[in-house]
Amino acid sequence: MEKIDNLDRQILEIISQNARIPFKDVAADCGVSRAAIHQRVQRLIDMDVIIGSGYHVNPKSLGYRTCTYVGIKLEKGSMYKSVVEELMKIPEIVECHFTTGAYTMLTKLYSKDNEHLMDILNSKIQEIPGVSATETMISLEQSIKKEIPIKYEK
Repeated sequence: MEKIDNLDRQILEIISQNARIPFKDVAADCGVSRAAIHQRVQRLIDMDVIIGSGYHVNPKSLGYRTCTYVGIKLEKGSMYKSVVEELMKIPEIVECHFTTGAYTMLTKLYSKDNEHLMDILNSKIQEIPGVSATETMISLEQSIKKEIPIKYEK
């Protein structure tokens, strides 16, 4: 893997704060040309340092008012891949992690209300072959959402 230098870190710091900032502004902040910024960003994408860009939609604006984390226990850990395939079919699930600890998997999902959540749990997740138990944790408020810190020398 290629190394990430101080300029790369500076670029990452700027664009992680505002992904829509024009390259000319990034270039001005970094003291390099717009072409250099474009080349650096493309290289960072090619290296999988930058792994996405785009807009984030507020789930509440679409009526999804409840954010929930569901810990899932499987009959056997080896069933993980087949269970993930089934979880992928549930559009309300936005994240799934293979974990250590009390659960085999941890998912994050959005539902419109408690009735919708109960339907997702009872009629979808708990019906998947291999799922032996679930534990539901409703998020009352998201207090922190940020990117990892990017350190560079000024």
